[in-house]
Amino acid sequence: MSVKINEKWKEWLQPEFESGYFNAIRAYLYEAKANGKVIYPKGPDIFKAFDLTPPDELKVVILGQDPYHNPGEAMGLSFSVPAETRIPPSLKNIYKELYNDLDIKPPHHGDLTAWAHQGVFLLNAFLTVEKNQPASHRDIGWQQFTDAVIYKISDRKENVVFILWGNFARSKKSLIDTHKHLIIEAAHPSPLARTGFAGHKPFSQTNNYLSAHHIKPIDWAIP
Repeated sequence: MSVKINEKWKEWLQPEFESGYFNAIRAYLYEAKANGKVIYPKGPDIFKAFDLTPPDELKVVILGQDPYHNPGEAMGLSFSVPAETRIPPSLKNIYKELYNDLDIKPPHHGDLTAWAHQGVFLLNAFLTVEKNQPASHRDIGWQQFTDAVIYKISDRKENVVFILWGNFARSKKSLIDTHKHLIIEAAHPSPLARTGFAGHKPFSQTNNYLSAHHIKPIDWAIP
């Protein structure tokens, strides 16, 4: 597995990378590819969130479940797609909330790299998926890995905003120290969730919290 990841994350996560369960993840992915399975995202992008947002610069965590499973969509950042790809329905609803919250006009693409560069850690709970098979890698060990990531962020940092959309993301609250961090939660932005996402103003809440703790707020406008 070709891994591109920030050196500080390597240091933080070395015990995980050297663990038996992580070796099992590697073995599973190698075998799947050897058997002709198509895995998303491509190898160099599996840890893209970790490469673009070093732990020292991390201010916000937006937790997704697993990568997009259609061709050309997954890029290693939760909810994000490459600029040339059609914007998925969940991200369209995120953009609607961004407009309603901060009056920021939605961009014409779905690449959230600009957020990642500002300290918004766009983490999926499962870092890979098989083509056209949503949640297909739910039980191969990724959840143990990303639970450790969330716990380490909570333990080692202060005043991080954790944005948890949907029941799956909200199930991770027990990993987060609410005395040190802010949790913002709502329904999933998917149209299937129907209600409970619109109007919760996560972007202004985040920036108000960061500013109150003398941390530079996020410029949520996407160029």
